[in-house]
Amino acid sequence: MLRLFPHIRRYTPSILLAIVLLFGQANADLTLPDYLSKIVTIGIQQGGVESSAPAALRAETYQRALLFLDSAEQAQVKSAYEPVQPSDAAYADLQNQYPALSGQPVYLRKELDSAALSALEPVMARGLLTVSFLEKAQSDPQAAAMLGQGMGFDLSKLPPGMNVFDMLPQMPAAARETMRTSLRERFDTLGESLTAQMGIAAAKAEYAALGVDTAKMQNDYILRTGALMLLITLLSVTATILVGLLSARVAAGVARDLREGLFVHVSNFASAEIEKFSTASLITRATNDVTQLQMVTMLVIRMVFYAPIVGVGGLIRALDTAPSMWWIIGLMVTLLIGLIGAVFAVSLPRFQKIQKLIDNLNRVVRENLSGMMVVRAFNRQQFEEARFERANRDLTENTLFVSRVMVILMPVMMFLMSAVSLLVIWVGANQVAQSQMQVGAMMAFMQYTMQIFFAFMFMSMMFIILPRAQVSANRIADVLETQQTIVDPPTPQRFPEPFRGEVTFDHVSFHYPDAEEDVLHDITFTARPGQTTAFIGTTGSGKSTIVRLIPRFYDVTDGGILIDGVDIRHVKQSDLRDKIGYVPQRSNLFTGTIESNLRFGDQHASQQALLEAAGIAQVADFIRSSPEGLNAEIAQGGANVSGGQRQRLAIARALVKRAPIYIFDDSFSALDFKTDAALRRALKQHVAHSTVFIVSQRVATVKTADQIIVLDEGRIVGKGTHHELMETCDVYRDIALSQLSQEELA
Repeated sequence: MLRLFPHIRRYTPSILLAIVLLFGQANADLTLPDYLSKIVTIGIQQGGVESSAPAALRAETYQRALLFLDSAEQAQVKSAYEPVQPSDAAYADLQNQYPALSGQPVYLRKELDSAALSALEPVMARGLLTVSFLEKAQSDPQAAAMLGQGMGFDLSKLPPGMNVFDMLPQMPAAARETMRTSLRERFDTLGESLTAQMGIAAAKAEYAALGVDTAKMQNDYILRTGALMLLITLLSVTATILVGLLSARVAAGVARDLREGLFVHVSNFASAEIEKFSTASLITRATNDVTQLQMVTMLVIRMVFYAPIVGVGGLIRALDTAPSMWWIIGLMVTLLIGLIGAVFAVSLPRFQKIQKLIDNLNRVVRENLSGMMVVRAFNRQQFEEARFERANRDLTENTLFVSRVMVILMPVMMFLMSAVSLLVIWVGANQVAQSQMQVGAMMAFMQYTMQIFFAFMFMSMMFIILPRAQVSANRIADVLETQQTIVDPPTPQRFPEPFRGEVTFDHVSFHYPDAEEDVLHDITFTARPGQTTAFIGTTGSGKSTIVRLIPRFYDVTDGGILIDGVDIRHVKQSDLRDKIGYVPQRSNLFTGTIESNLRFGDQHASQQALLEAAGIAQVADFIRSSPEGLNAEIAQGGANVSGGQRQRLAIARALVKRAPIYIFDDSFSALDFKTDAALRRALKQHVAHSTVFIVSQRVATVKTADQIIVLDEGRIVGKGTHHELMETCDVYRDIALSQLSQEELA
């Protein structure tokens, strides 16, 4: 597909904008599982309390917590909190936030970065939990006895009215250090996860003691996080819509430009290039292949750029959320790569074959439609139906095979996705039960796993579609990269003025591309203005080939063709063909009206000029017989008119041009002798000052020509007037006697 990049370079800014939007969409989609995890873990399990280091502490709790920390931890806590006294100006606002202050000092946590807060949380969790345990132990003798075993004394035997927190400062330093070490060991046995959860509960109790409505705190956190998730979702949806719009516009624009490029490029092909590609194949390339690229371009922008971002981002976030379950992702990715690789290996050859089968089907259909009368005339309907059936069956079987692969692929991938989900739940539930993971983290990991899975699924779809698109792209590029053999010269010459139209063949030889032998050998003659030069000869002698060299449908192999002394290869093709009125061997009419077809000769011709040309071409009666006149409809290819009418309309079209050079390539073959004679008489007056070339198999058509050139196996075997050739050229005489009597030849 890189071969087509020069043709789609103009859409680079739109594609880059789409990629930027896809980054935004991917980041939004990857953020949502994290917020869901927070709702479950913080909003539901932790009651809306985000940190075990409370934002505010009562002075009493603050002082008690410091008692159970070593000097380094005490310094860390003191640097993180600052006291606010009742006399301070900010205290009044704090009373609204913490109604239970009632004139007591409060310690507020400073603004900390995430690293400092993360380091502070386990310290505060141990301190607050110890305070909470001791407060409970004072009213629960059994708890006091159990906790006292680690401290070296029985808290249940404290004197009545004695507060353990008042007693601790009076303890020897060694005893306090022993107590701290014992408590640290107990917390270590609980594990960091359980300690953190219990620390959150202690922080929540502190908020409740400050008069905070913890139920409202929980609801506010859930609603706030949910609203943020809705906003992120809205941003993701907006980015998705914009990417869809951009991808559709880019894909449609690329298809439009490729179709236009193909049409313009093929329109400039010489006959040699057109023969390299069949008509059916060129039609398929300009329609089906371009449509394939349009679809793939849209999918590439929407999926191929998006899937790697989500896949890599989901992998990083999943491993960060639950590093212990990395092996699940590794197993999933390995299975996906194996599955996609197997499908790719099986389907790729079939995708490469589809376009060729479509070409073949189009060729069969086109041949049958264009040759329908011949098929019916020879009663070959059953044979052609069988030929179509073979082409249709081959395409159908190939397409069905690919479709079956796709049908099998999707259920297998869905099964794999469900199996991975169950595995995540099973492993994650065990880790949650062992307090090694939070439920929210497990849910987030599952969502990240699904995002990675869908990213691979998108990529698998593209791996299957891209080979077919690659085939289509190569087929289009083959046409666009085909070098034109007939091109304008870098510094073109111009014909001399006034233009006369004298055509000289100077030792011209020619062979078709890839042919080994010449079909024309050393052709030399001069055709002058006001004269008619006719070509006659046996079938395959090179008559039509000679006249096709004049408008440069092919270029000569040796020698040269000069018009008014200028080699036609040294002038622009448009300047050359502007001087020529050409009637091809096969009369082609275009969908439209008689008038629109005649105006191919001259778009600005008057109605009178059109009718005059029609009269010379002996088609005026046909036009007058139609109620619509010149506005009568012409079907595609002139299918609604007879062969003779089609041929006469083609002649009229050339006459409208009023060209100084006319070429009639076997253009009278469908005319009866009477119409042929009348047309030639009228034509002689109309083109009296033009150089006229006539190719014909009829001696009656060429016998009045000023110069008749007889060809045999690509060589000139006779040149002169009818009477001269009857005496000097055996080939001409044999042709003439086979068609006309001696009286008619006299």
